[in-house]
Amino acid sequence: MPIPEFVSELRAKIGPEHPLWLAGSTAVIIRPATAPAGVPAASGEEVLLVRRSDNGVWSPVTGIVDPGEHPATAAVRESLEEAMVEVRVERLVRLSVSPKIVHATGDRAQYCDLVFRCSWVSGEAAVGDDESVDVAWFPVDALPEMPEHLASRVAVAVADRPECELLVDGVPLPIVGPGGAR
Repeated sequence: MPIPEFVSELRAKIGPEHPLWLAGSTAVIIRPATAPAGVPAASGEEVLLVRRSDNGVWSPVTGIVDPGEHPATAAVRESLEEAMVEVRVERLVRLSVSPKIVHATGDRAQYCDLVFRCSWVSGEAAVGDDESVDVAWFPVDALPEMPEHLASRVAVAVADRPECELLVDGVPLPIVGPGGAR
């Protein structure tokens, strides 16, 4: 997986043993399900997933937010780079903090991840860079196996609840409003 230039520059100065706090952006790309002839199906939605080249796992589009870049803009950029599709960000559906990670390179990091529900606008889905080996649309009720931390990002975007889910140590914070906790 390519390492963003700004991360490489930081690593050259501080080394891999010092953890970096980075912003990550996840684009869960959704479109109405289509019938075989390209006609919209009677109901349902599909999710675009990429198969990662580093571990073979199916995943929504993910990436590191560049310095000064808005996380929603990163979701749009990563969708075009990784899957060759243009998307419209509908809204933020989850904000979470990853556990501390040690990458295969020995680099240590922790991510503030922002998950966006995105609508497909245009483009034929295809592998766009060396971060993926495959790209495919899946019905939301027939997703391939993927790690829970990725599957839960897809699930929260598909659920399309009105509130943004806030995870602390993997547990959703209760939503408190005028009527109390929900």
